Amino acid sequence: MNAATHLRLFRTSRNTPTARRPRRARLVWGAAALLVAGAALPTAAAPTGGGNADHNPRKARNVILLIGDGMGDQEVTLARDYTVGAGGRLALDRFPATGKYTTYSVDSKGRPDYVTDSAASASGWSTGRKTVNGRVSKTPDTDVAVPTVLELARRKGLATGSVTTDELTGATPAAMASHVTERGCQGPADMARCPRDTIGRGGPGSIAEQSVRLRPDVLLGGGRQRFDQRITEGPYRGLTVTQQAEKQGYHVVTDERGLRVAGPDRPLLGLFSPDSLPVEWSGKRAAAGGTPPQRCVTNPARPAGTPTLAELTTKAIGLLEARTKDRSGPDKGFFLQVEGASIDKQAHEADPCGQIGETAAFDRAVKAAQDYAARHPDTLVVATADHAHSTQILPVDVNPPGLSATLVTDEGSRIKVGYSTTDTPQDGQEHTGTQVGISARGPNSDRVQGVTDQTELFTTITTALGLR
Repeated sequence: MNAATHLRLFRTSRNTPTARRPRRARLVWGAAALLVAGAALPTAAAPTGGGNADHNPRKARNVILLIGDGMGDQEVTLARDYTVGAGGRLALDRFPATGKYTTYSVDSKGRPDYVTDSAASASGWSTGRKTVNGRVSKTPDTDVAVPTVLELARRKGLATGSVTTDELTGATPAAMASHVTERGCQGPADMARCPRDTIGRGGPGSIAEQSVRLRPDVLLGGGRQRFDQRITEGPYRGLTVTQQAEKQGYHVVTDERGLRVAGPDRPLLGLFSPDSLPVEWSGKRAAAGGTPPQRCVTNPARPAGTPTLAELTTKAIGLLEARTKDRSGPDKGFFLQVEGASIDKQAHEADPCGQIGETAAFDRAVKAAQDYAARHPDTLVVATADHAHSTQILPVDVNPPGLSATLVTDEGSRIKVGYSTTDTPQDGQEHTGTQVGISARGPNSDRVQGVTDQTELFTTITTALGLR
């Protein structure tokens, strides 16, 4: 199929996986069609700065870091094959600088733990230091807080933000905005595993309390249940964390309309779900012995008006850009972290359609960041993952151990997806310890090339922004 045909199909189809459209209209997936047509990234997506952007050492004004949770090469390949075809390309595939990085965590003695969890992994790029699984931006041995990129950016006067489809107190956003001994200490009522971190013991409090006290300019995601908990210690005792945020100047919104009308005059806290945001796609989960061939469909349980990750990203970028201009003194730019969290969550559930839909949603957020960088070449955009997952793409005639599902792709072919780290759906699938991809464009993007470690991403960002 030529590029013109892809573009024509894009203009006549909508960006949903529903099986009711005519088959030819399902050959492409929404905005990705422009990528296949070679039209998604205009000439401004070429190397920036009047030369080769991959080797451009000048300081960045802004950094946008995008994290696909659980998004290893198998997960990316599956989403590509299903949505734009084996020969197609996602926004994730359109970066000029690419590499791999290692993701291992450590034990309390500093020895490698070869399979990381999201907390230790996010702490690695947030602080430049490895830690034990379950810990959030604290040392692995002495349990001492280590400064994060977001904290350093705040101190330097940059606008800052965090966007996620997870709870805002989940491991990846938590690692940028808080320090706790155990990742489960998300709200004031969740502190049993972190006694030394409680305010009554002189600690910083829960992840939710720390996140609003740090006062990033933009916090958008789920987790309203944590912010609705009442604070039991300290100056905000008796208030909910949401009320604490309001007292600290936040404008709080809970729906798409509130998000749309929110302006840059105050910091913004958006809480769009009690827990993580509902996924975009659904289908039959993998099962022992496989499933009949299926197409993915739009998730009927996703409430109308739930903002997409691309919408949250675009809004956050616009607000941060405006916030930089509102500050007194010189414009110092911004730092934004964006997480597509439920690639991981759906892989744990052996749900290929949920997983693919969230990877596609993350890819659209990547596209939004790339579009901004095309207009602002002093922006470093980095896209990567925290760890890989258990997804395997298998021959369709294989009956693998564990769980599997068969999908019918947008190209009309069948693809078999296997999950075999556990044998039963209720046990949940596991992370894997393989290296993952990292890609970038803009100032200092050459630093991601080759094989690096995720702790080096901290240095890449802080160097680009002049934070150290």
